[in-house]
Amino acid sequence: MKEKAIVKSINKESFFWLFGIFIFFGLFIHVMGAANMFKTMMATAHDLILNTAFFIMGVAVLSSAFSSILSEFGIVAIINNILSPIIKPLFNLPGVASLGILTTYLSDNPAIISLAHEKDFKKYFKKYQLPAITNLGTSFGMGLIVSTFMMAQAKNGENFLAPVVIGNIGAFIGSIVSVRLMLNYTKEIYGTEEYVFFGEDSSYDITKCREIRSGTTLQRFLEAILDGGKVGVDLGLSVIPGVVIICTFVMMFTNGPSASGMYTGSAYEGIRVLPWIGEKLKFILYPLFGFKNPESIAFPVTSLGSVGAALGLVTKFLAEGLIGKNEIAVFTAIGMCWSGYLSTHVAMMDALDMRELTTKAIISHTIGGLCAGIVAHFIYLIYSII
Repeated sequence: MKEKAIVKSINKESFFWLFGIFIFFGLFIHVMGAANMFKTMMATAHDLILNTAFFIMGVAVLSSAFSSILSEFGIVAIINNILSPIIKPLFNLPGVASLGILTTYLSDNPAIISLAHEKDFKKYFKKYQLPAITNLGTSFGMGLIVSTFMMAQAKNGENFLAPVVIGNIGAFIGSIVSVRLMLNYTKEIYGTEEYVFFGEDSSYDITKCREIRSGTTLQRFLEAILDGGKVGVDLGLSVIPGVVIICTFVMMFTNGPSASGMYTGSAYEGIRVLPWIGEKLKFILYPLFGFKNPESIAFPVTSLGSVGAALGLVTKFLAEGLIGKNEIAVFTAIGMCWSGYLSTHVAMMDALDMRELTTKAIISHTIGGLCAGIVAHFIYLIYSII
């Protein structure tokens, strides 16, 4: 548990936030009325839990069970051996970094920090390379869950496989941009020669060996899927606060009144602030991302804090016809690459004892995520023409 600092009970920060809260809720109350605002807030949160959060949990349970089987029976190691030769020229990182890509893609951003605490993983890195694993891991966090969720949204004979694949390519390119930018910063601090050193003793080389469960193949298979499923439940539970809190307010900032033009207190009503902003930024959003409706800006904005919450917007947008295959490709790229980095980068850099580099990591990753979305859009344009 992180230590907390001691400050005065009442300071400038207290008054700043008090004023901000009054402005925030005052805006909703002025437009919607106090009763409608609270009714809409609660109704939206309730619907998000039932129809979005539990769906994401179901996807997470199945995806995590599948990834656990891949790990238990050495399929991850096979993939790692295939990917290792391309990691160095693309990312300027040791080949073992491909383990970080795989583990975060199959689970979530912080999984790469668990690897970073293993001396058999860390010994391959030079000092300037180690901070960049935060950017690398975040670029692929919840990748399998995001991809599976997007494909599951296809209805009426649609097929989102191609847009999702394109989104994965965009996220991969965005990760290269993010990692390379971060390495440019760290080279100036650490140089390029000194290795992270942890001594000579080691129990085994994690690039050549793996731990397995005890028992027969069938027992290991059953334990793997059940243990993986439990991890999926934990992941599903962990995204519920983000889905409910962030997505509720994002939707209320995105939508307008009911079809009658009046506020009724129903779920998903709002004051249409984000579409107004999106309309002003349309001259940028359309050529760069291909967003045809200003409401689409809500997804990347939400992905900054929680990709799980951002996924909660997709079903609603599809049902209202606000997004299509291009947006699915761009959302997949940005959702994967950013994957809530503003809420995880600080903790991840702190876990590496490199808190002072957090700002550099965030700046690098912001640029990487934007590049991911832009690349996905242009690849989809080429794909749609062909």
